Amino acid sequence: MQKRRLRQLLRSKISLVRFLLTCAICAIALGALLSAHVFPFSKQREMGYQRWSSELSWTQEFSPPQLSKVSSQLSEVPPPSREKLEDANGVLGYKKLWRSPPTRGFVPCVKPSETYTTPSESQGYLLVHTNGGLNQMRAGISDMVAVARIINATLVIPELDKRSFWQDSSNFSDVFDEEHFISTLANDVKVVKKLPKELATSTKAIKHFTSWSGVEYYQDEISHLWNDFQVIRAAKSDSRLANNNLPPDIQRLRCRAFFQALRFAPRIEALGKLLVERMRSYGPYIALHLRYEKDMLAFSGCTFGLSQDEGDELTTIRENTAYWKVKDIDSVEQRSKGYCPLTPKEVGMFISSLGYPSSTPIYIAAGEIYGGDSRIAELETRFPLLMSKEKLASAEELEPFTSHASQMAALDYIVSVESDVFIPSYNGNMARAVEGHRRFLGHRKTITPDRKALVRLFDKVERGSLKEGKKLSDIVREIHSRRLGYSKGLPGREKAPYLARRVRRGFDRKKHFMRTPYQIAYAGERFQTEILQHEKEKNNHSSTRSKFQFVCYLLLY
Repeated sequence: MQKRRLRQLLRSKISLVRFLLTCAICAIALGALLSAHVFPFSKQREMGYQRWSSELSWTQEFSPPQLSKVSSQLSEVPPPSREKLEDANGVLGYKKLWRSPPTRGFVPCVKPSETYTTPSESQGYLLVHTNGGLNQMRAGISDMVAVARIINATLVIPELDKRSFWQDSSNFSDVFDEEHFISTLANDVKVVKKLPKELATSTKAIKHFTSWSGVEYYQDEISHLWNDFQVIRAAKSDSRLANNNLPPDIQRLRCRAFFQALRFAPRIEALGKLLVERMRSYGPYIALHLRYEKDMLAFSGCTFGLSQDEGDELTTIRENTAYWKVKDIDSVEQRSKGYCPLTPKEVGMFISSLGYPSSTPIYIAAGEIYGGDSRIAELETRFPLLMSKEKLASAEELEPFTSHASQMAALDYIVSVESDVFIPSYNGNMARAVEGHRRFLGHRKTITPDRKALVRLFDKVERGSLKEGKKLSDIVREIHSRRLGYSKGLPGREKAPYLARRVRRGFDRKKHFMRTPYQIAYAGERFQTEILQHEKEKNNHSSTRSKFQFVCYLLLY
């Protein structure tokens, strides 16, 4: 009897233990389910933030001593609050901040057509003197590759600009991979490193090619120079070729030259990739092209927020620079029209209003900021994790590049193209080139500030009629909802008639080519078909234009 009671007692205890274990397992499962589906992004962000310090431990061995300061900065920057990451609908928006726009069916399309042939017999040599900064020269070189193809010329490796504001003594091979350039274009244009000795002292036809010229100009006017000269020298390279209304294969060639052939020199590529790796150790990052250097402010005449002495200095630089044609500039009018770069303070307000937390790592892609640390501090108070090539690399690593503005700009270009988000404070040559390159590589996210709208908002904040916070953030986000690197005007069928008319009428010959490389770099098969179908229905016969030709002129407006 007693044994039976003991057995019953033991069974009841076992049942109780089983019940408690079952409850514990259910509680754990429920907790895991809630953490995975209710608070996924906040946990992810907190974990990511906690992981930064441990990630730095291994990068310290391969990075310069100044990066040790960053680990102390990380401990002082709080993880972003959940409220900061919530959008107007109360949904966590962290992923949305970093998400790239959809490609919408557009894929790289730079290969030559089936009718494209290897270079015909060369009629002579084309010498090219480039002008401007790094990306102005890159665009000009790409155009000259196309011109060499049009006029059946052998292209001599271009001479880089050594007389511009930056006084950079770099040669082509110092900035670009010369052998790669020659081999990549082997089936397009014959390229040689030097002019043959027997032609070194020969008379050359020195020409300033007419800006924004089409194929007819080069075929009818420039090609005739071969009757009297064996060497043609292009005195300038920028904007010598129209951006639209060119044969599709010429457009594709320009893209191949810009995005594929003009690869940076191996040592630049190596350090650039190292800088990217070091930035990635902090998590996803923004590359900010902070165009607030002395030359930019002097050229544009933008003096907002500067002292009288600083304004006078910039005016003197502009007046003494002969090739800057416009001398008398109204700074207030420039800024009100959106023609001025955003100041570091305005950039900080802009990025904050977009919803990025203060712990966001930001890479400053720029030269020396005018006003130095005191001016950059207006941005750093909002985003303490400000990095640059000077902070990420040691003095020894940067030493071969520091005296060469083009090579330093190339490092910034690499880090900017590879960033999770790219934001330019001004719409200059580098901003356009990086934006276009990121689209070419798969529509990586680029946020282009509406400077005209922003300065009005920021002026209201300064006057006290608008406060920073949710209201300002909502306005800024609404203004920029369509300025996030999406494929503008990409289609539904309802847009086919409109864009077909634009095709027939032609597009602006001066629109920047590399910023929107759709006409060569991307082809949307579905929309090509719709455009062609519209033409067929309207004309009751099949269009004589190829499918690609419509896309070639589709979105550059």
